[in-house]
Amino acid sequence: MNYRFMRVMVLYDLPVGSSNEIREYTRFRKYLIKSGFMMMQESVYTKLALNQTASNYIMENVRKNRPESGIVQMITITEKQFSNMELVTGKARSSVLATDERVVIL
Repeated sequence: MNYRFMRVMVLYDLPVGSSNEIREYTRFRKYLIKSGFMMMQESVYTKLALNQTASNYIMENVRKNRPESGIVQMITITEKQFSNMELVTGKARSSVLATDERVVIL
């Protein structure tokens, strides 16, 4: 068997206006986590698959467990493409003072 590692990426935007919609959102998110998906950022989850066949199986299971309303998008990319992803971040903010103003003298 030829192993060509793939990544299944699931992106979703689900409504959370009513208690039923919140329940569906929570159920879908917990399904992704229990199925081995890892959160990249809010509403973006990825899972490693051994090959295209495994990737298709993962995507079919996501289709079966999707909520009734909202948008769920999936894409399969190779591990090489995934590793070429560029991480762009903004300036980190911290509410911790890094000066001597934190010192408390008793």
